[in-house]
Amino acid sequence: MPRPIQAIIHTDALRHNLRRLRAAAPGARLWAVVKANAYGHGIERAYEGLRGADGFALLDLAEAERARDLELCSRLALWHAVHGDEQIDWLAMHKTHAPHHVFLKLNSGMNRLGFAPERFRAAHARLSALPQVGEISLMTHFSDADGDKGIAGQWAVFQRVTDGLPGERSVCNSAATLRHAQDAAVRADWVRPGIAAYGGSPDFPTHDAAHWGLRPTMTLTSKLIASGALQTGDSVGYGSTFTAAQPMRVRVAACGYAAGSPLHAPTGTPEPVDGARPRLLGRVSMDRLTVDLDPVPQAGPGSAVTLWGQGLPIDEVAHAAGTIGYELMCALAPRVPVVVEA
Repeated sequence: MPRPIQAIIHTDALRHNLRRLRAAAPGARLWAVVKANAYGHGIERAYEGLRGADGFALLDLAEAERARDLELCSRLALWHAVHGDEQIDWLAMHKTHAPHHVFLKLNSGMNRLGFAPERFRAAHARLSALPQVGEISLMTHFSDADGDKGIAGQWAVFQRVTDGLPGERSVCNSAATLRHAQDAAVRADWVRPGIAAYGGSPDFPTHDAAHWGLRPTMTLTSKLIASGALQTGDSVGYGSTFTAAQPMRVRVAACGYAAGSPLHAPTGTPEPVDGARPRLLGRVSMDRLTVDLDPVPQAGPGSAVTLWGQGLPIDEVAHAAGTIGYELMCALAPRVPVVVEA
């Protein structure tokens, strides 16, 4: 008998979130970020919901090859980011049938990738001199668009360094698109939302997804498979991390960390069952977790359990487990059957 667990990809929610992000950045074109296998959704499965984007932003060539197999992307050339001298050297040595469109990346303060401000214009001059390079667009990445520090410092650096240079601009990730793109200069020519396209809030817990008008695009569900009872002093699971203070009824659900449920979710994490929100008890194991069913006396084996998604925002589960929704989406295990819902 197959395990009673599945993930549901909500195609209409992907379309909705793209519309919401376009509304947050009117006039800007929109990259749908599909790195990490479309944030765990699967590039091929997410494609129909994201095809309304103006382009797909990817991390590596393997993902690009998969995207090019799809009807829309097969008609598009690939644009790529240049963030180091080695890449310019590769371009200089590369014979091409058509000039490359590149995004030249500025390290405006995140200190991860990109040319330092004092070296950016020299890199731009090198690229401009190459016959292998056609259009050069300009980009950077904000490190604190989701918090109190904001984007002012990095935005000032980007404006100063790129002043007078030709080319389209792209600076807004999810948080900047939702929090700062009301400024036409900041939203620039392209926005490139990631987690927001998949229904996660980029600044949780300050704001939840509902605040931004976003819908969950992935729901992980399972079923209860066994019932039991605890007496006062009984414990549950590995490490006996939960001990019952009074007699209580419990149920076991067929989902654990090998499917994607976070290992470090603590006792008290909500686990909706039949529309109610009982709590997780004890430690999540590889294929099982235990929930307190006293709030849902009618539930029993076969009752549906929501691990995250519709009925339980993924950000809420991730926050309880000390992580972020990105990690839970991307960690969805290949063993979990996936259903694409229109």
